Amino acid sequence: MKKNILVTGASSGFGLLIANKLHESGYNVVGTSRNPEKYTGKLPFKMIALDLDSEQSINTFSERLFKVTPQLDVLINNAGFYVSGIAEETPIELGRQQLETNFWGTIKVTNTILPHFRKQKSGKIITVGSIIGLVSFPNTAYYAASKHALEGYFKSLRYELNEFNIDVAMIEPAAFKTNIIDNSSAAVNKIADYNSLRNKIQKFSDELLDKAEDPKLVVDKILKVVQTDHPKFRNIVGKGTTSLINLQHFAYGFLEKNVLRQLK
Repeated sequence: MKKNILVTGASSGFGLLIANKLHESGYNVVGTSRNPEKYTGKLPFKMIALDLDSEQSINTFSERLFKVTPQLDVLINNAGFYVSGIAEETPIELGRQQLETNFWGTIKVTNTILPHFRKQKSGKIITVGSIIGLVSFPNTAYYAASKHALEGYFKSLRYELNEFNIDVAMIEPAAFKTNIIDNSSAAVNKIADYNSLRNKIQKFSDELLDKAEDPKLVVDKILKVVQTDHPKFRNIVGKGTTSLINLQHFAYGFLEKNVLRQLK
């Protein structure tokens, strides 16, 4: 039987690419968007409403989900957004919204699905994190915090769900060519003392994005995890990331030589 897969944030970026690939691969796909009506008749898979910032939307989500699919086999947590900016310049409220959406929203959605997975004694939870959730970079403090939090949470959840035959995996992409920057929120309270650093960070970021890889690599990795029985927890994707993770105990020294040096 075809597996039923839920992809949150499936209207753009990684989410749209993932949902399309899974649909093309023969899976029954349900995607989510804050405004699914905008995509009626435009996408080959079903779309339902979900707003990670709305308690009401999350509380009624499972009811909407199981109206369009009799069961669920895989949850792919992809929805979220990106806050960039110098930490001191970023308003606390914007930072709080970053954590509320990327971390708490993802956890709340996962919790609505867990009773279903426990009842059927099977399931797979795949969460899209980031290499920034393992090793932070400048100008990403709140985004990094949200992805670090997801990494720690799901690492613990993996052990707790083992007896129910529920797999938990993280996808950790490096820099890829998606529209995450276009859809990002940025700090606006500029502090003059950071002007020089900010310009160097912008140059560094531009060079990084110019070298960014095809997001197809991430989509292919997720498809592989979907198709693998009992996949490993951490699945990193991108040029140079394997070496970076292997050296993570020495990560600060690595960054000091390869990143901070460029910002001096």
